[in-house]
Amino acid sequence: KWSKGKVKDKANNAVVFDKATHDKLLKEVPTYKMVSVSVLVDRLRINGSVARAAIKALEADGIIKAVISHNSQLLYTRATK
Repeated sequence: KWSKGKVKDKANNAVVFDKATHDKLLKEVPTYKMVSVSVLVDRLRINGSVARAAIKALEADGIIKAVISHNSQLLYTRATK
């Protein structure tokens, strides 16, 4: 018997920032030891492109700093004073 392909549930992630998600981003992300697009998508339930934009904004503000800047995977950590 051929097994049927596994059905993946559609992720219902936010496409734009609402006020609650943005506040959660600013409050929680500086406490994360490792910050990447996949971490933000998983924990904040946001879209990948929204997560990339959020990471760029946080880096510009000096809240997080880059560890590895590979062309596909960007790894960041919290900025220590």
